[in-house]
Amino acid sequence: ASFLVATQISFQENEIKLLTAEIERLKNFGCLGVSPSLEGLRDENAKLKYRLNFLKKSLQEERSKSTKSMININSCLQEIFGAAIQAAYPDLENPPLVVTPSQQPKFGDYQCNSAMGISQILLKTREQKVSPREIAERIVKNIPANECIEKVEIAGPGFINVHLRKDFVSKQLSSLLINGVQPPAIGKRKKVVVDFSSPNIAKEMHVGHLRSTIIGESMCRLFEFVGYDVLRLNHLGDWGTQFGMLIAHLQDKFPDYLSVSPPIGDLQAFYKESKQRFDTEEEFKKRAYQCVVLLQSKNPDFIKAWNLICDVSRREFQKIYNCLDITITERGESFYHEMMKDIVKEFEDKGFVQVDDGRKIVFVPGFPVPLTIMKSDGGFTYDTSDLAALKHRLCEEKGDILIYVVDSGQSVHLQTVFAAGQMIGWYDPKVTRVAHAAFGVVLGEDKKKFKTRSGDTVRLIDLLEEGLKRAMDKLKDKERDKVLTPEELKAAQTSVAFGCIKYADLSHNRLNDYVFSFDKMLDDRGNTAAYLLYAFTRIRAIARLANIDEQMLRKAAREEVLVLDHEKEWKLGKCILRFPEILQKILEDLLLHTLCDYLYELATTFTEFYDSCYCVEKDRQTGQIVKVNMWRLLLCEATATVMAKGFDILGIKPVQRM
Repeated sequence: ASFLVATQISFQENEIKLLTAEIERLKNFGCLGVSPSLEGLRDENAKLKYRLNFLKKSLQEERSKSTKSMININSCLQEIFGAAIQAAYPDLENPPLVVTPSQQPKFGDYQCNSAMGISQILLKTREQKVSPREIAERIVKNIPANECIEKVEIAGPGFINVHLRKDFVSKQLSSLLINGVQPPAIGKRKKVVVDFSSPNIAKEMHVGHLRSTIIGESMCRLFEFVGYDVLRLNHLGDWGTQFGMLIAHLQDKFPDYLSVSPPIGDLQAFYKESKQRFDTEEEFKKRAYQCVVLLQSKNPDFIKAWNLICDVSRREFQKIYNCLDITITERGESFYHEMMKDIVKEFEDKGFVQVDDGRKIVFVPGFPVPLTIMKSDGGFTYDTSDLAALKHRLCEEKGDILIYVVDSGQSVHLQTVFAAGQMIGWYDPKVTRVAHAAFGVVLGEDKKKFKTRSGDTVRLIDLLEEGLKRAMDKLKDKERDKVLTPEELKAAQTSVAFGCIKYADLSHNRLNDYVFSFDKMLDDRGNTAAYLLYAFTRIRAIARLANIDEQMLRKAAREEVLVLDHEKEWKLGKCILRFPEILQKILEDLLLHTLCDYLYELATTFTEFYDSCYCVEKDRQTGQIVKVNMWRLLLCEATATVMAKGFDILGIKPVQRM
């Protein structure tokens, strides 16, 4: 059984023993006629018996669980030390529980640093002055039996250094090789709704859409990997007054649009033409407003015109989604149009609406700017559509987790919308997570907003094409075109180009702005996709060059014991097994650069191992293979397997030959 399940079973078995003993004690109390009332004893006894039966049933369920999940060692140690602290200080409420990987081998593999915090609590709440070291000693004495800790040492003022058992780590690595990279156990399956990308119809996707699209896709992949039900939503700007001018311009430019599909090649130019007319021609402006009214009243001719314009945009968006391997479901603002009247009525019925100069507004406590849910002319606003979308995702889609991957500039607006949903009773933040995954802007190398030389916004399709060109130039500089087939070269070009663009974004903390530089992202040194892709390809080649195929590796995984005697083997083994705790952290804070940092650390740790430990030993004279150290090849395979899953979550496609 996995350690997590085994630990849980161990705790439950102990609790069953304690409860059974307590029931016997209460029986004796009743017989001896001791002071507690008989009724009180019966109630206490009944509660204990109920708890005992519940635990026995829970124990059976735990034992029958699948044990394929990868173990989060940090979580396991937190459970162990949580139990130890509870036993050492049973009347301490919410004691600090701090377990982290050690930064230096001399301090063990992990550290529990809770003693200092407990010392402060005892001093503040009880005026007890107890040294952290004394507290650490008490914690150590109460560590329950487990299969992962070899030994603990108390260092300095009260740090508890934890040394893991080598056979435990070896067993977890074998499980990884046999079962593949499995998600960590994270509790019941949840429904997650992720709102990302969200360009506007009739406008081209530009560099500003890059971050939302890449970050949102990666978050979805992570949630899907851990077993959640994920709905990926593209909240397109496909409704509103701008469609009036677009339809009026379509009628003038392509009068037979109802029978002949208009050849709108450049929708961006088409949008600019209509906007110019809207700003300069009064008659055109009036007609544009009439078109909006007819569109909103669902006139079939105007609905067809609207669909034609939307379809042109969809085709352009899809080209980019195909390049970046993005999967997303379109659900634009128009989807929520019919719900908006009910949203306004619901806020009115609950007494939240005020009228201000003909507008219907809603003030949300803690936010100075109100939401405008209806304009003075009776039209709806972005506030109304965002509230309708929030309610639909909560009440119709039954989302347990809602993530909005939207730029930081929308932070106040979204927080106001979320707070309004909470105020009206659509969700309880203690039960449902509604989060804004904000991100900064993309900067040019001059540290200003990324623009073309003429000052225009950079078109996303141009950026991707430039990436492909530069990736091919880089591959040819390294003379890869002389050793790869045309198909392999093309695959390497695509992998490097789009992988580097994605990784450059994801490897930066999304909350910060980041500088877009092709030269830096295509550099095969340092924390870049180019470096990691080359490293991965080299790792995969080790077994192949030793004539060890997948079937032989699978057989070895079942039969070989992974020896971790060399310090670099031990360091690599532990690093590989940190993957689940990295994912767990990202599920909590939604910061994907943590995964990029981990993959870079894994690749550099592997290089240290490979430089120090011979995987394949050759005759120096002939170059013939004289010995294959299979357990080390298995460490190579485990490294590559975890890297491949990390790449998959980031949306990066590695290749076998580069």
